[in-house]
Amino acid sequence: MGQSEAPTGPDFGKGVPLADVPQGGVLAGHVDGEAVLLARLDDGFHAVAGSCTHYGGPLGEGLVVGDQVHCPWHHACFSLRTGEALRAPAFKALARWRTEIVGDSVFVREQEKASHAPPPRPRVDPGAVVIVGGGAAGFAAAQRLRALGFDGPLSMLSADADPPCDRPNLSKDYLAGTAQEDWIPLQGPKFFAKHDIDLRLGCEVAAIDVAARRVRLASGEELGYGALLLATGSEPRRLQVPGFDRPNVFALRTLADARAIVAVCAQARSVTFVGGGFIGMEAAGALRSRGLAVHVVESGEVPMERALGRELGAFVAGLHRDAGVVFHLRAGAKGFDGHELALQDGTAIAADVVVVGVGVTPRTQLAAAAGLAVDDGIVVDARLQAAAPGVYAAGDVARYRHRGELVRVEHWVHAERQGQAVAANMLGAGQPFADVPFFWTHHQGVELRCSGHMAGWDRIDIDGALAARDFTARFFRAGRLVAAASVGRDRENLEIEETLRG
Repeated sequence: MGQSEAPTGPDFGKGVPLADVPQGGVLAGHVDGEAVLLARLDDGFHAVAGSCTHYGGPLGEGLVVGDQVHCPWHHACFSLRTGEALRAPAFKALARWRTEIVGDSVFVREQEKASHAPPPRPRVDPGAVVIVGGGAAGFAAAQRLRALGFDGPLSMLSADADPPCDRPNLSKDYLAGTAQEDWIPLQGPKFFAKHDIDLRLGCEVAAIDVAARRVRLASGEELGYGALLLATGSEPRRLQVPGFDRPNVFALRTLADARAIVAVCAQARSVTFVGGGFIGMEAAGALRSRGLAVHVVESGEVPMERALGRELGAFVAGLHRDAGVVFHLRAGAKGFDGHELALQDGTAIAADVVVVGVGVTPRTQLAAAAGLAVDDGIVVDARLQAAAPGVYAAGDVARYRHRGELVRVEHWVHAERQGQAVAANMLGAGQPFADVPFFWTHHQGVELRCSGHMAGWDRIDIDGALAARDFTARFFRAGRLVAAASVGRDRENLEIEETLRG
């Protein structure tokens, strides 16, 4: 996990001149050694914590838009007035401090107690809510439903054995051994109990009856619903290659997958990845940091070229190559005997472990069987509602209209924000989902942040120097900016995200 640096700037406890705080902006400083943002809005001064509650990003380096501040690291969004976490990936509010004006200075005084006032009643009571899926979208929807004041029955049905977890961390710090397991759950059992969320793990859903508004479990139990969220996510694609059913061949999708890979790699000397996508490359870097010999087999000429383009894909691959990762490009797997991976060109790679990462497929079986519209995902409208009353879809499985075309986005933060949007719409918000896709990816100590939908572009303009790890790559389609990827320019990436939102 990231850590913010020691707070800098003025000591607000000693006061600062009113003129030092920009109108409609913020000044970063500290109180008693804790980072604090002092905001000057149209209704006066407000002081909130200066570190993001997600991974501790420095909010003073973020972007202020109106009365909100956006984190430069992972683009969480907070209210400068209340500290409320408005958009994922942060769920916990910022602490607040009392401010006082004395003469021509403003002082930040004691920290205010967290407000426990109940939220206003939702405008619509959807009745019982059932969420199918235990990933990002499902968790975010459940959390936001309670935060918005929904107090009705709320069930979350997850086929996973573990509670909702920080999945982006699995291929990064967790696999590298630098993240403790207690960092990984998004919340512990006490959270679900406190908020009366009926989380059922290892729970398989057998069928959905949209006419009767009932969900039937594999156990035979049935649950009625007034509103249903299908957040079934996606599953790894399988390769029909001889030997890929062996016990030392893995996919990386769940916490259980990551645990198994860590356990077997403790006794291994070499690991080979089949597929050079984002997750596979992150995992390759993580296991390389453990001292294993790491090979990557990739069918293309450049890893991640389809998403990032040739130049940027080569840059990321170069980071791994410099760290000792060996690439086999324009190559495919032919077979695995448990000790060596045979490639189609006749090459043999010693491999104690094989990890397959060749993309994912949306889990649409339940939706299709229920008669919902399915087209590479569950087709939903602007409010993420599927073709049945009270049924919504979010996350990897949702196919929705973005900037005029149907898309399906496989990003963790985007899934969480879709879940939050569904929660609001279940309660009567009636708001179209128009968020800008965002993800971050970590490679050999370098963070690449990506805003926008990185598909179908036809031109890339790079400003800065890849070798200096200081650049922004802008992606265009028919002359229109559609996405950006940056290293070392976090504020600029936020500004581009805001432009894409407009």
